[in-house]
Amino acid sequence: MLDAATLEALQGGRHGDPFAVLGPHPDGQGGLWLRAFLPGAEAVSAVFATGAGVELPRRAGSDLFEAHLGTHPGAYRLRVRWAGGVTTEQADTYAFGALFSDAELRRLRDGNEPRLHELLGAHPQVIAGEAGVRFALWAPNAQRVSVVGGFNGWDGRRHPMRLRHDAGVWELFIPGLQVGELYKYELRTPDGVVLPLKADPVAFAAELRPATASRVVGLPPRRAVPAERAAANRRDAPISVYEVHPASWRRPEGRFPTWDELAAELIPYVQGLGFTHLELLPISEHPFDGSWGYQTLGLFAPTARFGEPEGFARFVQACHAAGLGLLLDWVPAHFPMDAHGLARFDGTALYEYADPKEGFHRDWNTLIYNFGRSEVRSFLASSALYWVEHFGVDGLRVDAVASMLYRDYSRPYGEWVPNHQGGRENLEAIALLKHVNEQVSLAGGFTVAEESTAFPGVSQPTYAGGLGFHFKWNMGWMNDTLRTMHQDPVHRRWHHNGLTFGLVYAFSENFMLPLSHDEVVHGKGSLLDKMPGDAWQQFANLRAYYGFMWGHPGKKLLFMGQEWGQRGEWNFEKNLPWAQAEEAPHTGVRRLVADLNHLYRRESALHRLDCEAAGFEWLVADDAEQSVLAWLRHDGQGRSVMVVCNLTPQPRRAYRIGCPGAAWREALNTDSTHYGGSNVGNGSGPVTVEPIAAHGRSHSVALTLPPLATLFLTPC
Repeated sequence: MLDAATLEALQGGRHGDPFAVLGPHPDGQGGLWLRAFLPGAEAVSAVFATGAGVELPRRAGSDLFEAHLGTHPGAYRLRVRWAGGVTTEQADTYAFGALFSDAELRRLRDGNEPRLHELLGAHPQVIAGEAGVRFALWAPNAQRVSVVGGFNGWDGRRHPMRLRHDAGVWELFIPGLQVGELYKYELRTPDGVVLPLKADPVAFAAELRPATASRVVGLPPRRAVPAERAAANRRDAPISVYEVHPASWRRPEGRFPTWDELAAELIPYVQGLGFTHLELLPISEHPFDGSWGYQTLGLFAPTARFGEPEGFARFVQACHAAGLGLLLDWVPAHFPMDAHGLARFDGTALYEYADPKEGFHRDWNTLIYNFGRSEVRSFLASSALYWVEHFGVDGLRVDAVASMLYRDYSRPYGEWVPNHQGGRENLEAIALLKHVNEQVSLAGGFTVAEESTAFPGVSQPTYAGGLGFHFKWNMGWMNDTLRTMHQDPVHRRWHHNGLTFGLVYAFSENFMLPLSHDEVVHGKGSLLDKMPGDAWQQFANLRAYYGFMWGHPGKKLLFMGQEWGQRGEWNFEKNLPWAQAEEAPHTGVRRLVADLNHLYRRESALHRLDCEAAGFEWLVADDAEQSVLAWLRHDGQGRSVMVVCNLTPQPRRAYRIGCPGAAWREALNTDSTHYGGSNVGNGSGPVTVEPIAAHGRSHSVALTLPPLATLFLTPC
């Protein structure tokens, strides 16, 4: 019989090795003790395969039921009569052996498990003919860990787990448990303190906030990125991204849309506008709506806001069926401090750096992952692979990369910890990013870095010494050009370099030009609101700017609502103002964006060499006095497009531009009445190149430049 101290530890939920005392245990003389600890039970018996049974008497004053059997009876089930009269029968959790092999544990311990989600988390499974759920959790410093849920009255004494010491992993198989069950983990710290219940870091689904439990759904089946997506995601392909916050794109009846509703409305809308890709702000589970998903705690769980994981899988497939790629925002830089989350997960700084000089993010009041810990690196890298391999998304846009690269990011002198070489770079985070980019690429996906510094080689291959991202957001271009466009046209002559400077470094990385959600929040106003002048000039400025952007080297990204020139900044709590979108001249802006996308896709010169200097040639770069810019885009195969911008409200007649060719024709004019403009331009006929020298060339063309407009011309 168990001694009093052991019994007291079980009764108090302090016993850290339940398999040492519960279930069947040989007595050394051919018989065995059979023990079950079942708070809330009134009577317990063991029912054997032969049909025979034996009662397990209750130890007085406790919830332990035990019996001594003279011989080993083989397989058995526990029949339990609970308080209230309900009787259940199921296999004994503590009769099952270890769930992981030594090799699996070594991979977990050494951080060499590329798919952590296949081992950790809650997995519906059949073991020894019994259906149930296998739970596994990394918590090496916990004194005791239990699985809790409605199935055991959220009582941490009912299902304590087995610790596999070599890897710090706790495991348990609970037979009879069904898909859909809610669960959490109850952990006791090394000091014996019971923590607030923790959600599963590797859960595949969760409750809808503000509830925080994890949900048993099992690992989604693998869905590879379709083979045809490879060509659509290359650096020489047209990539034009529509960035979306799904919770506020549309809110039917004031609620969150479902994945199926988004598939039915969002996908055809984006397809009709000519975008090639959708990008979703983080859809991994997060507790606070106001973080827009960027303070995530469920790196393996599509948020419950939009329905079940199967709905998200259907959404991805619908995107691909419509010819759209899908990018997800992925956040490995930091995590929030909610009590049910990763913060001091087992009573110690497990996922985060222990020193706040390394582990606390001042800007966002969050914690920073310990990129130097092998298990944490495996956790993050596995999450990246999970979205690509199990849902088939095209790629990941990685948030806040700059904050990962530098240990002194947003920290004053003396309040950061140098790396082991004495420098400011976070060498462990750099190694992680390289590894993630390699793994995602091997899985058929691509990655985009939100990175705002001059860190070298962000989008260069790892074998060439780069970080291995496929593309990088060009934050400098965005800041410089928006600052220039904000100027009254009469003053733009003094800010001309804001439009030209980006070409100095335009081909140092594979750039994406982002007009993202960050530019239309926190008092910044919408893109239209940033434009100077009266209403007509604001719309004309915005149209000209979009033309400038679509003609400029680099992939494109535009945040929802800006495709029609939304008035007022984005509010994550409300629907987009769709009534506004149907009013002129907003409708003209939307038609322009669609036409720009179609032109960008149709003309290889506008995209094929987006990331190479050979794809760009200045024609007019120095006419600051008149705020005129002109350049050629080349595809390297003989096709060119001419782009001309007049960023003042003064039409310019017979503006002569030195250029090659025999004749050019307007392919798109942002001042067209079709878009809400004044219809000044060069008509539909050809404009002949004449043997008149200009801009260092022997031949030139005389164009009519509309006010506040961008022209695209193609060779006749």
